[in-house]
Amino acid sequence: MRVGLLFGSFNPIHVGHLILANYMATNTTLDTVWLVVSPQNPFKPSNSLLHEFDRLHMVRLAIADNADLGVTDIEFRMPKPSYTIDTLTYLKEKYPTYQFVLIMGEDNLATFHKWKNYEQILEEYEILVYPRPGSAAIPLALKDHPKITLVPAPLLDISATFIRKCLKEGKSTRYLLPEAVQDYIQAKKLYL
Repeated sequence: MRVGLLFGSFNPIHVGHLILANYMATNTTLDTVWLVVSPQNPFKPSNSLLHEFDRLHMVRLAIADNADLGVTDIEFRMPKPSYTIDTLTYLKEKYPTYQFVLIMGEDNLATFHKWKNYEQILEEYEILVYPRPGSAAIPLALKDHPKITLVPAPLLDISATFIRKCLKEGKSTRYLLPEAVQDYIQAKKLYL
């Protein structure tokens, strides 16, 4: 089974994440896409993150009706901050018959050389790259790499930062968030 892994803080999960994950699951050679909820990204400050269990619950609510998508809290049981190579290695050991494929935004390729053991990732894993607004040109060393495939997924410029700002200011997030996620945020008074 070919499993695409879409890592993220999902703070909160929004329609941009869902459209991308669904597109990858249904328009590529992947059998499914798992959303990997990261408790702490090594490149982002953790003080702005909602508790990881709230973020995980919102992802579960968001994908509940989509059999092509799954969610994993695998990084909750790993040292923090989470490094992609460590998660990939752990998943490979836990599911030896699965083929894991990394899904990343084009913007991440510019700093990919800063990732822990990025050479090992390139050597052992296929990477599906989706377009991101305003991304720098793909580094030449990666542009024609045999393990990297550019996927013409829909380009959506929606950010969790913008959504959190709207929520804090009492502005509408209708159509930006799945209804179940919006209801959960309102019920728990999150991001205020």
